[in-house]
Amino acid sequence: MLDLATALELDGDRPRMSVDFVLPDGVVYLDGNSLGAMPVQARERARRVVEEEWAVGLIRSWNEADWVSLARQVGDRIGRLVGAQPGTVIACDSTSVNLYKAAGSAMSHADGPRVILTDSANFPSDLYVLGSIASARGWELRTVRPERVVDALADGVGVLAVTQVDYRSGRRHDMEAVTRRASELGVVTVWDLAHSAGAFDVQLDVCGVDYAVGCGYKFLNGGPGAPAFIYVSAGRQAEMSNPITGWFGHARPFDFDPEFRPAEGIDRMRVGTSHVLSLSVLDAALDTFDVVDREEVWLRGAGLVSHLLDGFDALGLDVITPRDPAERGSQASFRHPLSYAIVQALIDRGVIGDFRTPDVARFGVAPLYSSHRDIAIALAQLSDVLANEDLDAHAVSRGEVT
Repeated sequence: MLDLATALELDGDRPRMSVDFVLPDGVVYLDGNSLGAMPVQARERARRVVEEEWAVGLIRSWNEADWVSLARQVGDRIGRLVGAQPGTVIACDSTSVNLYKAAGSAMSHADGPRVILTDSANFPSDLYVLGSIASARGWELRTVRPERVVDALADGVGVLAVTQVDYRSGRRHDMEAVTRRASELGVVTVWDLAHSAGAFDVQLDVCGVDYAVGCGYKFLNGGPGAPAFIYVSAGRQAEMSNPITGWFGHARPFDFDPEFRPAEGIDRMRVGTSHVLSLSVLDAALDTFDVVDREEVWLRGAGLVSHLLDGFDALGLDVITPRDPAERGSQASFRHPLSYAIVQALIDRGVIGDFRTPDVARFGVAPLYSSHRDIAIALAQLSDVLANEDLDAHAVSRGEVT
């Protein structure tokens, strides 16, 4: 199990890949897969957009501060992190709304049976969205176990819509292999990158993905409620259709034409006015990826997760995250009947992870700011909690045990 002395040696004089994050003293933050930490640049950008661009520039800032092109600018920056060429990603709306748009467009030109395939470990919100649009259009939403997705593609499917990384276990679908098989069968693909973008290397264009969505507030560190993004491959853009038509998806939104004419390119997937305040903060947060070697970042993150998993093994925990870095996201999870109490006890000790029902303790590693020191401290505190805490009492105090 990683000890503090070894951790400090591994970190060297750079405990983080980037030091430009606001993190409280005495806190080990391992929940960036729920909400990323605040980059220093984001705080300054928030001040500038509020106190200068909005307060002083007023409506002129749509042009003078270039608010009008911010969604495309941020989209292209995210695109560079997920292996997408310019003009194929735009930042807007929420992940759920973008999933509805992506699935709706995929359904409109799918040649296969009227079936959307997903997996049973998918994030509940994704299941709700997919179920909603399937019901509205008279399609079937078919759910299979994650390990059966590839085989199930041959059972008559029009659209595949899955999340690359399981939010509970951290298990990762092989995007390239799954997409290749889907393409061979004429199945249109929609990938959710909520736990992928900013956590490890993603190559949408190389893998031949048709559509993808993701959020800005987890590993991209854009702040609570940060805008999400949507990707449409260059090959799908001529035929894509947005099921939610709004004025910013119009070919000429400022003509105020009563008849809708869809915009060319990725702008077609926009709906309403950009959320300028939060979009500006996300834009600034992406600066942190410009000052690091991304390949080094991805390797570092994978190594940190491996140290966590090794520590869980040493403590005899029921680990549910794959050991192979190619088969997982940037998190480590274990099952325990008192996971909620364990996580709460750790939070009381300054180690912030999170709990997912019914019995999963989950710890996210953000490669930009997580350190070996963080992992060593978290494991030491976890060992002490398991050995010394009255976990039943801890859970009762929070109403988890009756």
